[in-house]
Amino acid sequence: MKTTRVTSLLVGVVTLLMSAYHAGAQATIAATDFTKVGLSGGQFLKIGIGARATGMGGAYSAVANDLSSVFWNAAGIASIKKYSADFSQTFWFAGMSHNYAAAVIPVSENYRLAASLTNFTSGDIRITTMDQQDGTGGIYQVSDVAIGLTFAGNLTEQFSFGVTAKYISMGFTNMNAGGIVFDVGTRYETGFEGIVLGFSINSLGTQMEYSGSDVARANNPVNGVNTQPIDMRMLTQPFDMPLSFRMGLSTDLCKGALFEPEVDGSGVLQHSLITAVDFETFSDVAEQFALGAEYTWKELVSVRAGYRTGTDQFGLSGGVGLRYVSEDFSGRIDYSVSPTKNIGMISRVSISMRFD
Repeated sequence: MKTTRVTSLLVGVVTLLMSAYHAGAQATIAATDFTKVGLSGGQFLKIGIGARATGMGGAYSAVANDLSSVFWNAAGIASIKKYSADFSQTFWFAGMSHNYAAAVIPVSENYRLAASLTNFTSGDIRITTMDQQDGTGGIYQVSDVAIGLTFAGNLTEQFSFGVTAKYISMGFTNMNAGGIVFDVGTRYETGFEGIVLGFSINSLGTQMEYSGSDVARANNPVNGVNTQPIDMRMLTQPFDMPLSFRMGLSTDLCKGALFEPEVDGSGVLQHSLITAVDFETFSDVAEQFALGAEYTWKELVSVRAGYRTGTDQFGLSGGVGLRYVSEDFSGRIDYSVSPTKNIGMISRVSISMRFD
């Protein structure tokens, strides 16, 4: 009965909202007394990928069904049935840029293989010293790179998994740190009211440490004494990667949960309203909670909105998307904005392509 389904869903929504309030309150309290900030390196690994996902506030681990799933939940790669490619650019604050490219190929009916490249760059930064605070005339850059290989598949019609191995390289001036991290994700379609559950663990790996020519020095062993300089090496401190755990829930309210699906004579779904919620816990910052929604008209135009708690900068976000479909090609362009409290507007542009 539709009434029974609606009642069950409303009970679930009330329970979810109560959980959201409780988690948001805990996140706010944790943020005021948090002591682990700054204990992890590789912070570019925490920057959200894809304008569709970020337009929904990052509530995407259960929604994930495109190539941005490499970041949100690797199990989502299993949902991609065709050869696909994705390109995304984030215009970060202070002229910094975060770029992402990925491609996937079906290796069998149930399994997919994807390769991805993520790059974060600061652009040119002037070198300054205490004595030359306007600059020495030299410049340097921060450049971080993650190269990933993802294997994902469907174990059953309802359950999928994904594993990503990533080589991480982080460099600035003449120093570099590198290593391997792993992401693991699962996705489960419950079969009840279209509800999908998503779980992922990101950045599992060993500690990394900077090395390079800039850690070497030639100094006098005793200050003020005219002696021959000797070669010295600064000790660098090993650091962890930003380990995170993400779990989420999503459903399309226009596929039977609240409204019966409307399909035209060509088989095009007239309306889609995806709602999603995510909870994330990190090794180096307070817990975060995200709510998101996406409305799509005729599988063509999408409007998105999201909200995130537990962070001192981000809150509301929004975005739009436009899709093109032909017999042997489909593409989508998405745009999102994420206002911050102190550091300006963060915007993203993504282009997705699928080929028969």
